[in-house]
Amino acid sequence: MALTIAGSDPSGGAGIQADLKTFAALGGYGCAVLTGLTAQSTTGVTRVHPVPADMVRAQLDTLFADVAVDTIKIGMTTDAAVARAVAAVLRDLRAAGRAPFVVLDPVMVATSGDRLLAPDAEAVLRDELLPLADLVTPNLPEAAVLLGVEPARDGRATADQARALSALGAGYALVKGGHLDSAESVDHLAGPGGNDVVALAAPRVPTRNTHGTGCTLSSACAVLRPVHDGWEPAVRAAKEYLTGALRAADDLVVGGTGTASGPWQGHGPVDHAHATRRT
Repeated sequence: MALTIAGSDPSGGAGIQADLKTFAALGGYGCAVLTGLTAQSTTGVTRVHPVPADMVRAQLDTLFADVAVDTIKIGMTTDAAVARAVAAVLRDLRAAGRAPFVVLDPVMVATSGDRLLAPDAEAVLRDELLPLADLVTPNLPEAAVLLGVEPARDGRATADQARALSALGAGYALVKGGHLDSAESVDHLAGPGGNDVVALAAPRVPTRNTHGTGCTLSSACAVLRPVHDGWEPAVRAAKEYLTGALRAADDLVVGGTGTASGPWQGHGPVDHAHATRRT
């Protein structure tokens, strides 16, 4: 049983829609708690409407009173109050002896470089949510924001930042190297306390259809952890799944078919169902 706590993407490529597709594709049953609504397409986000923190808390309390959840993926928390509410529920679960796996995908910085969370929300995410996570999965800009440093520019710096994030309290830290200019996409996974950093490489797939890659990878890590003996094998399997979804992405035609004028400038989604489409 896998739970995603995240925002909605009407285009279906990211957010809660991508998480649920990933859970299903990898054999999990997906539950979902919404933190925000977005007006969004493959070309970007035009508006965000946060769900009030008390409603997020009500969704979680009602769900956990009935459903046994094995693993949780946390995505966009929208504001400080929502991040605080999610952290409070996780602490309550631990106090009650219920400890699902927790993957935190810190949705903080857009690909354009725009900040998606207010500074007070970033602080709550770093100081309250991150120490409750078994795995945190930032991209390079997000890792830099969490650590208060410049983004890594090479593999060595990426590994150092993974160590630093794990030392902040996360069980494991996976710093994604997709923003680096390299022949392969190399992520660095640091173990508890910043020890035992492992470089995980995957082929860099030549496609512009990369919408939702971060959501997809983090939700794959979450749903695969209960069926793997440790985070490293779960992350390796998640990266393999994402690589397949990227390779199949160009076969989908999502975006560029509506009312937007001019050449299509969007980024289409990865194909979450690529395995079933080819059987």
